[in-house]
Amino acid sequence: MATYDLTQRIAPNLDRHLVFPLLEFLQERQMYPDEQILKSKIELLNKTNMVDYAMDIHKSLYHTEDVPQDMVERRVEVVARLKALEERAAPIVSFLQNPNSFQDLRANDQHYNLQMLNDRYQIGPDQIEALYQYAKFQFECGNYSGAADYLYQYRALCTNSERRLSALWGKMAAEILMQNWDIALEELNQLKEKVDDPKSFTSPLNQMQSRIWLMHWSLFIFFNHDNGRTLIIDLFNQDKYLNAIQTNAPHLLRYLATAFIVNKRRRPQFKDFIKVIQQEQNSYKDPITEFLACVYVNYDFDGAQKKMKECEEVILNDPFLGKRVEDSNFATVPLRDEFLENARLFIFETYCRIHQRIDMAVLAEKLNLNYEEAQRWIVNLIRNSKLDAKIDAKSGTVIMEPTHPNVYEQLIDHTKGLSGRTYKLVGQLLEHAQTQTAR
Repeated sequence: MATYDLTQRIAPNLDRHLVFPLLEFLQERQMYPDEQILKSKIELLNKTNMVDYAMDIHKSLYHTEDVPQDMVERRVEVVARLKALEERAAPIVSFLQNPNSFQDLRANDQHYNLQMLNDRYQIGPDQIEALYQYAKFQFECGNYSGAADYLYQYRALCTNSERRLSALWGKMAAEILMQNWDIALEELNQLKEKVDDPKSFTSPLNQMQSRIWLMHWSLFIFFNHDNGRTLIIDLFNQDKYLNAIQTNAPHLLRYLATAFIVNKRRRPQFKDFIKVIQQEQNSYKDPITEFLACVYVNYDFDGAQKKMKECEEVILNDPFLGKRVEDSNFATVPLRDEFLENARLFIFETYCRIHQRIDMAVLAEKLNLNYEEAQRWIVNLIRNSKLDAKIDAKSGTVIMEPTHPNVYEQLIDHTKGLSGRTYKLVGQLLEHAQTQTAR
């Protein structure tokens, strides 16, 4: 279902190495002709040092054992460059690989480290610069483990803030590609601190672009980490990040909408997010955002039912949402099942707010279930105390019990909302003061 494929929108905001997992997914799902995917891979690889991989793809694409002469020459260049960088970085690499020597370094004290290295080991700025170039070259060659180690160690020695930031981006990319989700999340949190600091950027526009990059890279982490679906709401729904989405990356609303739907805990920000969905309908919409609009804006339950079927296809064909879990010889997509279950609950809850007595047959149709499945589903909701209702078997209807708003809960919600708005206002004032000071 290439109609809703976001790869062409997402790829420009990723490091080219991070695009490979997306292409692998598209190839596996056969969403595009195999030849087209392979050509895209070669085009990406031509800008990296992964020459052997490019050669293998060329052979597969053109069904030959021969490779172009320029690839052969490129491989010779890469090997020679790797050896040269390895020799230049040898003194600092040798130091870092010695556990006794490495203990002499102090965390977050780069100036002391530089002085100590120069005095005791005759290692100066040139060798430290060589370590960065060597780490970067390792990353371009596809050695993500080595690159991650060297970039981590480089950050303990570097005093240049721009280079430290670059090393942080590289380290996070390497951890993502190795699927080390816990470590990648730690790097993401560190990177967010830097991205949110106005002093790190020459203009607000550059800062907003970095936020957009950060959100795109974070998709790999949030849809693979155990707590990711909660964390993505915490990040994307912040005012600064939501403004960046609405300005330059409205397609990211798909992932925030999905997170809100599959999140078991209803959040007070959800109502405000529905307003964003409504505002952005002209700039971006897909079946997932349209589903929310049908249920909460237009109260179009027939439309919501149709969108649910389309949502399933979108999830199955999205590289982040369609993650498959192999169980023996059977593959499942857990997020699809959670999404459909919660989507039915969204329809049901909203439908019940405007009806006191509901025909079971009509309800089954709205939920895209047959009569027996709908009956079992509602019985389970009542048993699990998620629904205050009873079933009239004779008339085949669900009778809703009247609900009265709890005054104390309303007071707590309003207090939380006031606290949140105050926190945002204070944050904006502090940021403005820091910006004025920096000038």
